[in-house]
Amino acid sequence: MTVLFALATALLWGLADFGGGLLTRRVPALTVVVVSQVVAVAVLGAVVLATGAWREAGPHLWFAVAAGLVGPVAMLSFYKALALGPMGVVSPLGSLGVVVPVGAGLALGERPGPGQFAGIAVAVVGIVLAGGPQLRGAPVQRRAVLLTLLAAFGFGAVMALISEASHTVTGLFLALFVQRVTNVAAGGAALAVQVRRGTPALPTADGPRLLWRLLPALAFVGLADVAANGTYSVAAQSGPVTVAAVLSSLYPVITAFAAFAVLKERLRPVQAAGAGLALAGTVLLAAG
Repeated sequence: MTVLFALATALLWGLADFGGGLLTRRVPALTVVVVSQVVAVAVLGAVVLATGAWREAGPHLWFAVAAGLVGPVAMLSFYKALALGPMGVVSPLGSLGVVVPVGAGLALGERPGPGQFAGIAVAVVGIVLAGGPQLRGAPVQRRAVLLTLLAAFGFGAVMALISEASHTVTGLFLALFVQRVTNVAAGGAALAVQVRRGTPALPTADGPRLLWRLLPALAFVGLADVAANGTYSVAAQSGPVTVAAVLSSLYPVITAFAAFAVLKERLRPVQAAGAGLALAGTVLLAAG
């Protein structure tokens, strides 16, 4: 079950990142984050009411609040790093956040077998290579590296925090709802400050109409991200966190293949090699 839910997480995160990347070409990144999460809050709120999940409120929800505060910071840091570029360096570095939940699992006493350790090593190398790192070319700004490492730590911290925020299915619904409400509050405050400083939330005078047209895509991004957090939580609770974290972090492979399938972007040799290594690591982890 751990392998199945972790791979589902990678699929959902990969598609959400691909969709979010496309949307930020037309709408400011912070607006994409806030609107997509508002949709997620509405859907999760209905689920919480329908299932009576509010009855499971408790101190563990502070983990969800923390995840909700860290998530927007990580996402915005990542987008800013991508803007500074080069993307071929920033993208694979962002996947290094897997170190956080893996380290947490090891600190809590998990001891994967030799085959699983080999699978973790192979998969992590594959994940980084699947981003298509540029080994030569434009220099990398120090700020871009620092922002990317901040984002990577944030992504990994969210994975670790959300796995601790609930221990039942209905409790998971409540935890995800709290996380997304916190996301919207933090992101909305940042967006308000940005608008007050003169940066528009929408690109043109036709912005509201554009936003309405893009609402289905924004909803997909928000709900796919929520679903990914949910499947990751299940994966982490049903098996070793080290295995769940590494398999879930295969999402750069999914994003690369989505770009190939939809945008006709050709995979570079290093990306193809990374995808192959990531799949080999998956087999080793599943067999272990």
